[in-house]
Amino acid sequence: MADTPTARREVATLAGGCFWCLEAVFEQLQGVDRVESGYAGGSTANPSYKSVCSGTTGHAEVVQVTFDPAKVSYEQLLNVFWEMHDPTTLNRQGPDIGTQYRSAIFFHSPEQEAIARNSKAEVEASGKFKRPIVTEITPASTFYRAEEYHQKYLEKRGLSHCHI
Repeated sequence: MADTPTARREVATLAGGCFWCLEAVFEQLQGVDRVESGYAGGSTANPSYKSVCSGTTGHAEVVQVTFDPAKVSYEQLLNVFWEMHDPTTLNRQGPDIGTQYRSAIFFHSPEQEAIARNSKAEVEASGKFKRPIVTEITPASTFYRAEEYHQKYLEKRGLSHCHI
């Protein structure tokens, strides 16, 4: 039996408020293989949830989405991202306030950066939001996986959705 080539996978790292909410939505998408909650964008190595919540680490709560680009494109993931949070609120999503809840796209390649910047420009031009979009687009930094109790948080508690 001949070996079949390994399917190509890409990673998207996105911040849009509480990672529990993001995780629950992205896990439902066809073409998404894995979603992990974690932290990125800060200066502290191996941060804990408690340290990130203190606002001193510089990290945002993020999800790292591993996906099959033959089934779901990076652009499609970003379309979902724009729909599931308010990208016009600085360091806040709903009742969650602090820099760890900022809106951010952490790109992993020049192609992802171009797609992210184009996607943001399209959303801005659409007039969907009355205020300017404050989502930062920045190179991906080290991803730190959140503590196990944060993984599949809503699913483990029998909840089908987050406040969004």
